[in-house]
Amino acid sequence: MAENLLADLMGSLLIVAPAAFGIVFAYWLYKKLCKISLFRQSREDDEALLRRMEMADAGEAEADSYQKLRQIYRDIQAGAKAFLAAEYRMCLAFLAVFGVAMIFFVAKVESGWDFKIGTLTAFSFFVGGITSMISGYIGMMIAVFTNARCTMCATQTPDSLAWKESFNSAFRGGAVMGFALAGLGILVMYFLMCMYVSAFDVAVEAVKLFECIAGFGLGGSAIAMFGRVGGGIYTKAADVGADLAGKVVAGIPEDDPRNPAVVADLVGDNVGDCSARGADLFESIAAEVISAMILGATMAKKANIPDSTGFIMFPLVVHALDCLVSAAGIMSVGEKPSLNPNGGRKEDPYEVLKGGYAVAMGLSVVGFGIATRVMLYVEDAPSAWFHFFGCGMIGTASAYAFVFIAQYYTDYKYPPVRVIAEASTTGHGTNIIAGVGVGMESTAAPVICISAAIVSAYWFGQTSGLTDKSTGEPTGGLFGTAVATMGMLSTAAYVLTMDVFGPIADNAGGIVEMSDQPESVRECTDALDAVGNTTKATTKGYAIGSAALASFLLFSAYMDEVEAFTGKPFKQVDIAVPEVFVAGLLGSMIVYLFTAFACTAVGRSAQEVVTEVRRQFAERPGIMSREEKPDYGRCVSIVARSALREMIKPGVLAVGAPVAVGVAFRLIGRATGQELLGARAVAGMLMFATVAGILMALFLNTAGGAWDNAKKYVETGAHGGKNSEAHKAAVTGDTVGDPFKDTAGPSIHVLIKMLATITLVMAPMFLD
Repeated sequence: MAENLLADLMGSLLIVAPAAFGIVFAYWLYKKLCKISLFRQSREDDEALLRRMEMADAGEAEADSYQKLRQIYRDIQAGAKAFLAAEYRMCLAFLAVFGVAMIFFVAKVESGWDFKIGTLTAFSFFVGGITSMISGYIGMMIAVFTNARCTMCATQTPDSLAWKESFNSAFRGGAVMGFALAGLGILVMYFLMCMYVSAFDVAVEAVKLFECIAGFGLGGSAIAMFGRVGGGIYTKAADVGADLAGKVVAGIPEDDPRNPAVVADLVGDNVGDCSARGADLFESIAAEVISAMILGATMAKKANIPDSTGFIMFPLVVHALDCLVSAAGIMSVGEKPSLNPNGGRKEDPYEVLKGGYAVAMGLSVVGFGIATRVMLYVEDAPSAWFHFFGCGMIGTASAYAFVFIAQYYTDYKYPPVRVIAEASTTGHGTNIIAGVGVGMESTAAPVICISAAIVSAYWFGQTSGLTDKSTGEPTGGLFGTAVATMGMLSTAAYVLTMDVFGPIADNAGGIVEMSDQPESVRECTDALDAVGNTTKATTKGYAIGSAALASFLLFSAYMDEVEAFTGKPFKQVDIAVPEVFVAGLLGSMIVYLFTAFACTAVGRSAQEVVTEVRRQFAERPGIMSREEKPDYGRCVSIVARSALREMIKPGVLAVGAPVAVGVAFRLIGRATGQELLGARAVAGMLMFATVAGILMALFLNTAGGAWDNAKKYVETGAHGGKNSEAHKAAVTGDTVGDPFKDTAGPSIHVLIKMLATITLVMAPMFLD
């Protein structure tokens, strides 16, 4: 008894302590950011400084620029809070209505009604949704808080100090978000798991337990979906509208303070790229952990392992260790010098970020090895833990491969982006053709990487020595793929840090332009922004890879759950059955229709912005001469209303389509005498939707990122530089790519996981 209590205590410490450390580490970094004042000197000295500035014209101009900076910060904060409050009111209504309906959907079992399962599933669904909303709010507030401080750091002198401090502030802002969300998600999942374990006999009712826990992942997926779609529509409608309104309508930069849509654009960076990414990260971890727990418990039961606790809790331990190894990666970056001793050149910020990532990844390998040996050792198969360690290393290697592949196709140091830039010299059409070609080509390498990872991890697990005691067949393959996914996500906190670095730097550049800072300041933030475009693209590639593996796990977990509920073998799906094939076609159609909804929503919303900007320029000619101030609030409210309205259609499609397919084909199966047709049709839909979604997301994310950096490359002076004909064509490509890379693309990898999660939770509805 004492040994069991000690083991339980050690297991709890392995999860709770690192997760708590992640939250404390995030708070420590936040306090370092708080030391950056939005005043030129300390707050106490600011009034004296302003009085001195008033004595000279230059001083007045400088004081005015910093006053503008603080006002812009307040405007962005107010706009972001207002949008998120409106969006979350809609999300709360969805959670309440769908949660109540879920009680009855899930409670219907073969023997009657089991409201215990229905109520606990609905409760975990609500907790998952609320946690996802908190994650999104933290992400937005940290990003808004850091943007202006990154700008202040870029104004410092000498330039070497500005370069270093602005980089460090953006990096720390991303780290605060990454560690706070990773720690929060792990702690909430752990305590929910502990609460539910006390409500079930795990040895007998493991399937029921994990069905209830799966509601947590569905809640996270639903809010991440609405956040990605709504935030994505907001950010790109504002961005495209500001870009077109500034450069086409008035011939001014998109971040010019005379552009009425510029504040909406800056707000969009936070609600789309940061808030939505926070909810997205939480959802990714939740989906992977839940599916891995289900597969681990199923395998342990088949292999007759006496204590399955290690296999069930292993995913939480790995993600808790992520907080430690990623923190080491952050600290290894530290206070990087701004100049390279060899030749006095500025360090490439992307190489600095990759250096920290390499440290985090190296330590994760060590931690992963220890965790597999301690938690996955089985006396009947003494080498099984080493096989699972190998599966984890396959996932880790895949993560690094994804980062490199995405960098190759989106960084202008490499040929693909330069091909698009060169195509811009012959017109807008050739720019679009080249970008589409690069995007389509970019799907090949990641698909090969995903395929190799799934097959090799499966066979590493299958040869672990664990066998199904009832049949004698190997049984570790699917859990091996789960461990590979854990390996890929074992540095998720650091990857999110790199991801959020981009929008913070982008927003800082916009604030610099709006507050009339010197050109040298803009050069600093532009350099960081260009790196941020690459980090966003690479982390999106990473997200797609992890989504592909997680979706495969969720699909496998769904098959296991159907088998457990029915007591009948459910290991294969025959797509030669007409109904199953049709369901697969419908799954592929969902991906394309969802993409269409997202892209056309951005186009419609951007048109409203352009119309409003034209109206303001026509009715208030003093805006161009700076005699009148634009009505920024009007554009903010237009984009917010439009985004909230437009996110409903894709959201309803994502939630309703899998349920409709499953119920419809169950009824068809009942009428035609085809057993379990509903469950088989849903499996076919998931397979096709996952494949189509992975390819579509890879294309959209990479093409959009490549178009964006092709424009950045031309702006460095290539092919005529800014305002050249090549630059105008590159701007067109960038405008087309905006909804690709920041609205539809990132939303699709949430879509494919949500489709899998909702079918996992609603599986009883599809059974005869």
